[in-house]
Amino acid sequence: MRFRMRPLQALYFTQFLSAFADNMILFVIANLLQDNGFSPVMLALVSMAFFLPYIILAPLVGPFADKHPKSYVLVIGNLIKVLGVLLLLVIDQSSILLLMLSYFTVGVGAVVYSPAKYGILPELTKNEEELFHANARIEAYTIIAILTGIGGGGAIAAMTPTVVSSLICLGMYGLSVLMTFAIPRINGNPMTRYGTETRLFFAHFFQLLKKPETGFAIIGTGAFWMSSAVLRVAVIAWIPISLGIDPKSSAVSLILATTSIGIITGAFLAPRLIPLQRFYRSLLYGFLMFVLILLFPFFHITAVSIVLLLMVGFMGGVFIVPMNTVLQDEGKKMMGTGKTIAIQNFAENALMLIGSGIYYIIVYLGVSISGAIVAQGLLLLLFLLYLAGQTKRLAAGRV
Repeated sequence: MRFRMRPLQALYFTQFLSAFADNMILFVIANLLQDNGFSPVMLALVSMAFFLPYIILAPLVGPFADKHPKSYVLVIGNLIKVLGVLLLLVIDQSSILLLMLSYFTVGVGAVVYSPAKYGILPELTKNEEELFHANARIEAYTIIAILTGIGGGGAIAAMTPTVVSSLICLGMYGLSVLMTFAIPRINGNPMTRYGTETRLFFAHFFQLLKKPETGFAIIGTGAFWMSSAVLRVAVIAWIPISLGIDPKSSAVSLILATTSIGIITGAFLAPRLIPLQRFYRSLLYGFLMFVLILLFPFFHITAVSIVLLLMVGFMGGVFIVPMNTVLQDEGKKMMGTGKTIAIQNFAENALMLIGSGIYYIIVYLGVSISGAIVAQGLLLLLFLLYLAGQTKRLAAGRV
C-alpha cells in the first residue's frame, strides 16, 4: 500500500504545481501587457490563444495519452508549458501576436497534460474504492491550486518583476516534471489509431448532445465556464478602473480569488441544495448568478464588490456541480469517463473562446468594461432561457 501511495502523492503534487503555474501565468501576462502599453481588453485576446488548443487538439490528446505511457505524457505536457514560458522570456514582449503564441504554447501543454492526469489514476489504484478516493484528492489539489494560483500566484506576480515571476512559473513546471519521475512507467496501448479515435470523438460528442440529460449538462457547464472566463479577464480590467486600485497591486488577484472561494463553497453545498434526480433545478442558481453579474459593475465599493463576487461564485458552484455529476455519470455508462471529460473540455473551451471573442469585440467597439460585463451576463441569459425550455422534458423523463 505504501508503495502505491508514493506515486499517487507524486501525482497530486505534480498536478498542484502545474495547475498553480497555469493560473499564475495569466497575471504575469497581464502585467506584461500593461508594461508594454496595451489596453486591458487585450488580455481577453491573449486568453483566447490558450483556449484554442483545447478545441484543435481535443480529438487527439485522449488517444495520445492512451497510446503512450501516461507518466511520459505528463512530462511532455509540462515540458511544452516550459517552452511557453521560455518563449515569454525571449520574445519581443511588445508584440501581441508573440504573447499570444507563448500563451497558446502553454495551452497546448495543458491540453496534452489533462487526459493523462485522470487516465493514469486507474493504473495507480487497485480497486474502485481507491480510484474514487484518488479522483477526489486530485480534484481537491486542482481546486486548491486554482485558488492559490489566482490569489497567491497573482500576488507574487504583482510584487515581483515579470522576469522573476516568469522564472517562478518556469521553476514550478520544472519541479512538476521532476516529481513525475516518481510515477511508474506503464505502457499504453500501441494499437490506438488517431483517425479512428477522431471519428469516434465527434460521434460521441453528438451522442451526448442528443441525450436530454447530457445535452442539458454540456450546454449548462459550457455556459458557466464561458461566463467565468470572460468575468475573470473583465474583472482584472474593471477593478483598477472602478475601485481605484493599482493594476499591479496584489489586491486585484486577491479580490478576484473571492469568486473561486464562492465556487468552492457552492460546489461543497450543492449536493445538499439540489437533489441529483432533479439536477435541472440548479438552473435557478444560474439565473441568480445572471442577476448578480448584472448588478456587480454598478457598485464601486470594494467591500460590496467582494461580497458580490463571492455570491457570483457561490451561485455558479451550485449551478455547475449537479450538471457535472450527471454528465460524468451518464457519460461513463455511454462511452467512459475519459472520453466524456475530453468532450466536455472541447465544448467548454469552444464557448470560452466565443465568449472571450464577443467580449473583446464589444470593448473594441467602445463599450465600457462595465457594459461588456453586462453584455456577457445577457449572453449567459440566452443559454439559461434555452435550458429553461428543456426542463419540462427532463422532469417528465426523470419521474
